Amino acid sequence: MSFQAYLDAIEEKTGLTPRQLVDVAAAKGFSGGDVKAGEILEWLKTDYAIGRGHGMALVHVIRNGAQIDKKHVGTTGTHRDESETLWLDGKATKPGSAGDPGGPGALEGQAGPG
Repeated sequence: MSFQAYLDAIEEKTGLTPRQLVDVAAAKGFSGGDVKAGEILEWLKTDYAIGRGHGMALVHVIRNGAQIDKKHVGTTGTHRDESETLWLDGKATKPGSAGDPGGPGALEGQAGPG
């Protein structure tokens, strides 16, 4: 499962976008690279019933931002992603998504943003 797929699943489960959860984490003092993963995972488990695997993807974003290592992009590995920048603003607004006016869910003949 890719990092992005984990984040999308977290959004489905919680109703919050990854960016919203990053904001909540910051308000709770969980921002920055020196916060312990275990603290964030416990918060996610207690408040949102998010397990360790999904939680670790969000821990990465909380601690390091939306960038992931290029080694995960375009590979066939477990965490293969299409971009080295994760989309944090929700599945519906992700470029190329069904919610994107120019994405695959757009009506035929409808122009996308441009």
